[in-house]
Amino acid sequence: MSFGIYAIGYLILIVGLAYLAHLMHIPQAYIVAGGIILLGIGIVTGVQNTRQKDPN
Repeated sequence: MSFGIYAIGYLILIVGLAYLAHLMHIPQAYIVAGGIILLGIGIVTGVQNTRQKDPN
């Protein structure tokens, strides 16, 4: 699985959750902070799941 596909999927998830939070009238500062946190988690998990194993 390539990192690009993983990143696009995670970005779609973040945008969807941010839109849902907007519809629920959650303050914009919380939406931005949550988006940044989710972006960081997405990068870390994407790298962990898509990196190549080092040969012994």
